[in-house]
Amino acid sequence: MIVFQLIFAVILVAAIWIFTREIKKVRRNILLGRDVKIEGSPAERLKVMALVALGQQKMFKRPIPALLHLIVYAGFVIINIEILEILIDGVAGTHRVFAGFLPAGLYNFVIAFFELLAIGVLLACVIFLIRRYIVRVKRLNMYELTKWPRTDATIILCTEIVLMSLFLTMNATDSVLQSRGYGHYIQAGLFPVSGLYAGLFSGLSNNALVAIERTCWWLHIVGVLAFLNYLVFSKHFHILLAFPNTYYSRLIPQAQFDSPSSVTNEVKAILDPSFTPEAHTGKFGARDVPDLNWKQLLNAYTCTECGRCTDECPANKTGKLLSPRKIMMDTRDRMEEIGRNIDKHGPTFTDNKSLLHDYITEEELWACTTCQACVEACPVNIDPLSIIIDLRRNLVMEESKMPAELAGMSTNIENNQAPWQFSPAARFDWAEGMEIPTMADVASRGESVDVLFWVGCAGSFDDRYKSVTRSFARILKAADIKFAVLGTEEACTGDPAKRAGNEFLAQIQAMTNVQTLNGYGVKRIVTACPHCFNQLQNEYPAVGGNYEVMHHSVLLAKLIKEGKVIVNESALSNTTVTYHDSCYMGRGNGVYEAPRDVLNALKAELKEMKRSKAKGMCCGGGGAQVFKEEEPGKIRVNTARAAEAVETGSTVVAAACPFCMIMLEDGMKQNNAEEKVKVRDLAELVADANGYNQNRQS
Repeated sequence: MIVFQLIFAVILVAAIWIFTREIKKVRRNILLGRDVKIEGSPAERLKVMALVALGQQKMFKRPIPALLHLIVYAGFVIINIEILEILIDGVAGTHRVFAGFLPAGLYNFVIAFFELLAIGVLLACVIFLIRRYIVRVKRLNMYELTKWPRTDATIILCTEIVLMSLFLTMNATDSVLQSRGYGHYIQAGLFPVSGLYAGLFSGLSNNALVAIERTCWWLHIVGVLAFLNYLVFSKHFHILLAFPNTYYSRLIPQAQFDSPSSVTNEVKAILDPSFTPEAHTGKFGARDVPDLNWKQLLNAYTCTECGRCTDECPANKTGKLLSPRKIMMDTRDRMEEIGRNIDKHGPTFTDNKSLLHDYITEEELWACTTCQACVEACPVNIDPLSIIIDLRRNLVMEESKMPAELAGMSTNIENNQAPWQFSPAARFDWAEGMEIPTMADVASRGESVDVLFWVGCAGSFDDRYKSVTRSFARILKAADIKFAVLGTEEACTGDPAKRAGNEFLAQIQAMTNVQTLNGYGVKRIVTACPHCFNQLQNEYPAVGGNYEVMHHSVLLAKLIKEGKVIVNESALSNTTVTYHDSCYMGRGNGVYEAPRDVLNALKAELKEMKRSKAKGMCCGGGGAQVFKEEEPGKIRVNTARAAEAVETGSTVVAAACPFCMIMLEDGMKQNNAEEKVKVRDLAELVADANGYNQNRQS
């Protein structure tokens, strides 16, 4: 017996030593990334970790695979208590040591529960294999999962099936030996699963039973220890890393991008020659793994390769090359390649390769609409979008590379303060004849306003969206809201530049606008553009602009609820309407109900598209895509989204974003539905219902 104890102790120590060594390598690889400050209190973080990692909250958006995953997850976690007993037995030379001090009823319950979990895990793994190889679920059979990733998943599932089978067979033979009162096999445990086939072993001799039981015991525990070390090289590593990854989740709105201080300092120096920036020695954006931050690298190691991100990605769904899952896998693969180079050649070795170009192509990066669907879908709060944006920044600010249309857009913003080639002097032309006050007028009279109406570039220059601007202005007037606009002093918020990776231009725009807004003492802002809203509310504070910002859908719902706008309930009572959620108001900032409250107040028959709210499909216009042609694919994103709207049978698609309106109207043309389905903004629907648009000069 002592020999087996020594052998077991050696195996256990070796397994722990190897695991510790590999974990140290993983930690080193993660810390290749630059430092980053993670916002949020520990209490908030613990709550997120408990809900998302422990409670599997986001998994249950897809109930069937979620239930199967929960069984495997629970089995992995809870059966470790049984593993603890086996480890003690192995080192101490005991048998079912917990039975010696736990009440018999409790021990029987525990063993029975373990057996039920074991058969659940076994069956779940069989179903997962069927989904992969017989049903062939699309997201589990995409090109990035060929070769090793597919083999890895198969090894994991088959190993768990074998381990659970060994566990149950060990119990089955143990129960037969218990019934015979043989040796140290005391009566302990209840075996509801293994007991069903224990009779298969009843004809064997005691020696044969002991041989089978011991063989299963050894193979099971050695298999578990081997599997522990395999975890570090496998996608199954997420079982451990999900906890720190969710603890360090972003607790800010999903649509909020960071504003790198290195760029901020440079921009301050440009705008204020007296300002001396700190020396910047790194790169702008990210070209390789060390340019990313450690949280992004932790994300990469935590990736489960489940493909939910890619399955929700509008670019991928329409045949583009981009796959958010591949972004994470490529980041991890490159990180591990650098780690191996360090092990082999030392920390100063350079292989002249990089994450950008050698692993991730420009075509993949420019296909992204920044819709945040990948971030929303991830069951462990991984953020592929942040890596995409950092790589875009490097392309633009270090390599001066971007699609020609976006280069033209940037030039227009620099010269005209708008993404289009319009004169800044024409920015206020939309208000001709409407007697709309400007902040300059208000300030000259020594007065103040309740709210600043931020019109935005589309609202100022796009002929179609000017109708929305006028409609909303008329609603504000009718509600007796004291408001003003900046007029020709307004400039592009910088959103298209920021999403396109031109962080310099974005921050120049932001700081210029902040100077104007702060000069007027602006406190409250309302805008009909979700992209302007997100910039003003979430990203301007980083450069000194702190305001209370509302989207017009929220203000409309508030005015209707407070009775300041009395809507004509019969105007849309016989109209079927579907609402398209803007990514930057919905997923990006959590506004889902206000637009629907407005439509319900109008008594419209609201029909939801098959993908709505948090799962709503992007219009294809975000991420500066509205200013460029899409990358090659099977179908345009806006065409696909418009088709989903047409499928509802609605005659009106309600929108609350200028980019969405542009893209959906074009999508209706592509679907030959522009005559039967009209795209209308919420403000237009309210203004038309109440007759505010009948007198166009007020």
